[in-house]
Amino acid sequence: MARQIEEQIAGRFPVGQRLRVLDVGLGQGTQALRLARAGHEVTGLESDPQMMAAARAALSEEPAGIQDRVRLMDGDGRETGAHFLPGSFDIVLCHGVLMYVAEPDPMLAGLARVLAPGGLLSLVVRNADALAMRPGLSGDWATALAAFDSPEYTNRIGRPVRADRLAALTSTLAGIGAPLATWYGVRVFTDLAADGEAPPSPDGLTGLLAAEERAGRTDPYRSVAALLHLCGVRG
Repeated sequence: MARQIEEQIAGRFPVGQRLRVLDVGLGQGTQALRLARAGHEVTGLESDPQMMAAARAALSEEPAGIQDRVRLMDGDGRETGAHFLPGSFDIVLCHGVLMYVAEPDPMLAGLARVLAPGGLLSLVVRNADALAMRPGLSGDWATALAAFDSPEYTNRIGRPVRADRLAALTSTLAGIGAPLATWYGVRVFTDLAADGEAPPSPDGLTGLLAAEERAGRTDPYRSVAALLHLCGVRG
């Protein structure tokens, strides 16, 4: 995802421009810190106290110059209108959040509202069109069959969540004024590896990333990825 974000930034903004970034549901701050290291001004919004504590701990280990470019705020992605003015950001990240939101359309509209014209909305969602892949490849036939009929599932930590379909999100993004510009698949070959397999060697990791990056932008492989990375652009 970091490579995909870098690709979008390079293709849409002048080289060297310091961008205003909002990371909604920043988790441990991985993408936020990466973008701050690249020179951008980042605001992280997080409602989970444990995740916020982890993000603050990671930020505390960064040099002072990077710490000065990051602002961490307690809050929910559905509350952006209460925190930020319209057009406040050049990039809004919302990665791994929509699966926890029962009705995502109002939140997405709020995220588009705080984007400046030409701004990038980056979403990472669970792919409902491939929801049967993981249980099917694991031999869990009952769960695989159920996944054909419902976007709801139980995630790895036992929480009931939901997945999204590309066609529905494409329609939603068009409706909120941030139409889909491009999309990628994420974890095409490695979804089962996230369940506890040992990490690959450095050489193996290089090959893995190359294969995943190629598959993530190539049909039909990207359509069966565990996750979808959608990039909308504010009109």
